[in-house]
Amino acid sequence: MREEVIMAGSGGQGIMFAGTLLAHAAMEEGLNVTYFPSYGAEMRGGTANCTVIISDESIGSPVVTNPSSLLAMNENSVERFASKVKKNGLIIVNSSLLKKEVAIDGVEVVRVKATELAEELGDGRVANMVILGAYIKRRKVVSLERTIESLEKVLGKERESLLSLNREALKKGEKCR
Repeated sequence: MREEVIMAGSGGQGIMFAGTLLAHAAMEEGLNVTYFPSYGAEMRGGTANCTVIISDESIGSPVVTNPSSLLAMNENSVERFASKVKKNGLIIVNSSLLKKEVAIDGVEVVRVKATELAEELGDGRVANMVILGAYIKRRKVVSLERTIESLEKVLGKERESLLSLNREALKKGEKCR
């Protein structure tokens, strides 16, 4: 098994946090993992993406040119990465911020109103967790339970107050069609 994921969006959308959480959950499940962040020049509002490779075999390089999955939080991310997704791959888009239709032959595209669902929970900033929950449901590379367990470790004691909200956002994402 080998899953290569690119998560992409704008700075401030929690892309790096979602990637770190996925990588941590996979490590907790005993899988091999690489995590490779990439930031644009700007701190907030600029581009941000990360690559997570999860495998039951050794991983030679953290570089991914053709991911098996793309989690795209905005239109720029779709434009940049969608055409690179492998056949039989998966693209999950935040349809709250993407108005264009995405269609790539041989690739499953799932539209999740991540920002709207996050706002229903009281904080649009957890849209990243909604998207991650939707991804976990479809790919089943890691379990939702393990991801929620990892959430506490990744957030740390200083952000413990965010645990419940992020947990609920993951669950809400997993319930998406």
